Amino acid sequence: MTGVAFALLIAAMTAWSVIGRALFQAPVQGDVEMVQMGIALSLSLCLPWCQWRGGNILVDFFTQHTSDKTNSKLDAVGCVMLALMYAVLSWRSAVGAADAYQSFEASMILGLPMWWAYACLSPGLALAALVAIVQAWQLALNGSLPVVHTDFSA
Repeated sequence: MTGVAFALLIAAMTAWSVIGRALFQAPVQGDVEMVQMGIALSLSLCLPWCQWRGGNILVDFFTQHTSDKTNSKLDAVGCVMLALMYAVLSWRSAVGAADAYQSFEASMILGLPMWWAYACLSPGLALAALVAIVQAWQLALNGSLPVVHTDFSA
């Protein structure tokens, strides 16, 4: 939810900048830098939710005629591979944040410290890795994932 709210905030800022540029020749200064950092943060915050909901694209061309047990095993392996990828990305984002902090790297127009962007990526990616590991464990034990129900109408 936080990732979506952040993406909506970035979209509103972009619209404001475009309107300001078109009507008043006054865009939001550093809008491209803020969009780059903001969307990266938004995506990293949405990854755990996407993983939990099973929102990743699955290509089942080769597995559509295999048994449910085989598909569960393959899904578990896929979750482990995704968890490893998320963990490596989280680790490297943290290393990148430390490096950017030590080198005083800043954005071109606003002079924002770049380590903020890298540091904000790491927790979302780490949480996505944790979700994927839990899913792999559930698939290995139960052969299926629990159905996730969300109702936002209340």
